[in-house]
Amino acid sequence: MSIRDLKAYVPAKDFEESKRFYQALGFSMSEGWGGTADFELNGHRFRLQDYYVKEWAENFMFVLDVEDIEVWHQRARDVVNNGGFSTVRFEPPEAVDGSWVLHVWDPCGVLLIFVQ
Repeated sequence: MSIRDLKAYVPAKDFEESKRFYQALGFSMSEGWGGTADFELNGHRFRLQDYYVKEWAENFMFVLDVEDIEVWHQRARDVVNNGGFSTVRFEPPEAVDGSWVLHVWDPCGVLLIFVQ
């Protein structure tokens, strides 16, 4: 058994704002179909959908294995400070079990967990 692709559908409360947010983080966007958009960075992809349920969005999480947590911390800081995203927030990286972890919440509450 094998799979050729796996793509998670991610919620968006304000679809246009979420699209701008993920592009500001550095993802490339291509239009999807039926109220979706695909995002890709270094061959890793997900599909953003124009659909929102508060409880689902606030329990949805990504874990991103990264080489340099400080680069992502700086990008998150720039996006929050200069991107015009009033609901986006982040916490500074912290040491957890021998790794560095950065938490970033997207415009609708989806948690991105960057781990180095």
